[in-house]
Amino acid sequence: MVFFLLKSSNDYYPGNMKRGLIIGKFMPIHKGHIALINFALSHCDEVTVSMSFTEQDPINPEQRLRWIRDIFERNPKISIHLVKDDFDQEDLPWNERIKIWSDFVKSKYPHTNVIVSSEAYGSLLAKKLGIDHISFDLTRMQVPISATRIRENPFQYWDYIPEVVRPYFVKKICFYGSESTGKSSMAKRMAEVYHTGFVPEVAREMVSSNDFTLDDIIRIGQAQTDRVFEKLTEANKVLFCDSDLITTQIYSRHYLKEIPSVLFKLEDQIKYDLYFLFDIDTPWVEDGLRDLGNRREEMFTIFKNELECRGIAYVLVKGNWKERERIVRSEVDKLLS
Repeated sequence: MVFFLLKSSNDYYPGNMKRGLIIGKFMPIHKGHIALINFALSHCDEVTVSMSFTEQDPINPEQRLRWIRDIFERNPKISIHLVKDDFDQEDLPWNERIKIWSDFVKSKYPHTNVIVSSEAYGSLLAKKLGIDHISFDLTRMQVPISATRIRENPFQYWDYIPEVVRPYFVKKICFYGSESTGKSSMAKRMAEVYHTGFVPEVAREMVSSNDFTLDDIIRIGQAQTDRVFEKLTEANKVLFCDSDLITTQIYSRHYLKEIPSVLFKLEDQIKYDLYFLFDIDTPWVEDGLRDLGNRREEMFTIFKNELECRGIAYVLVKGNWKERERIVRSEVDKLLS
């Protein structure tokens, strides 16, 4: 439910100042919502955005609130509020629901004089409140989109999703496995194929040998995590990541004989939508950092076991380069469709 109440109060405010109220779930906010909000801004002096939520909402309300604030933070005419929707009863007929909503508006946002809505029930609410109604894009011709459509198929409606919201829907793909299995090359290649970005193995930017400390490994883990969040803001539907925090933990245990607890906390910050486990059926190539060429079977088993003990499903990538690319592209296409 999304509608606007343009509030004026000649008895409470000087002159004919109009104060607008917007009520909606914004799950997520999309370009249709933005057009609606800008329309309200053109008709009133101040706009209050009241974002309603329930405990069952599929998208976290605090996240939705941040999106609205990020989009309109520079507009001094807008104030944004989070309101728990614990009064509406969607199983009731509209004439009874309108009574509930009008009571809410009267108590929470009094002194209104006009409703601006993109929904048919806007006029019913206005009539119940005894105020005017202005319809905005009721047929959805200007911006033909809904939040439900976006949630069901975000990539089909990608152009209607604001840039600040897109990272939420980006699919994060991890290229995972022991050294010298082609992960870095595949990440770069897939970023080119899908016109998006990739996250490199940040450790290679930070150390020049395998002689590092616990403080170093913590910095590496934090940097790897930060880089994912950074690249998510630029990604086009999918983000390819060379390495993850499980990998950081494995090498911390191997070289330092312990794993700082912060690495597990960092692991929890990012959940990947798809894991590719790279097999070791490729030539081992020396590059100055790799030193486990004589333990490839052992390391492959360690990497695989770490996924399995967490219950993380994975796709095994093996064969020559063309076969590996075919496996990856097939699974990514399924994910995006």
